[in-house]
Amino acid sequence: MKHRIGRVETQIQREVDDILLKDVNDPRVKGVTITGVKLTGDLQHATIFYSILDDAPDKVEAAQTGLDKASGLIRREVGQRIRLFKVPEIEFAQDKSVQYGARIDQLINEVRRKNLE
Repeated sequence: MKHRIGRVETQIQREVDDILLKDVNDPRVKGVTITGVKLTGDLQHATIFYSILDDAPDKVEAAQTGLDKASGLIRREVGQRIRLFKVPEIEFAQDKSVQYGARIDQLINEVRRKNLE
């Protein structure tokens, strides 16, 4: 069963990324990248993680609002593209790991600069 959940998560990630590129015309979601999907064990709820190039708080909030507005369209399209008994409820969440990785890189570069001095 775990393998099936992983396959469905990957398929949903691929489809949602494609839907955002081709079907959603909201300018608030331009530049949004889907980084992962987490499904519950019963495949009823999906949390879709995204990152955005410009991580300014107002841009992130606008992207979240745009994704929330488009969630009905995205859920319907996922249901048409993937054969599931019931299409999961979709929730979007910002992926903080990208920001965390950037902060780690910044700290490493600062340490290197200090060691060179």
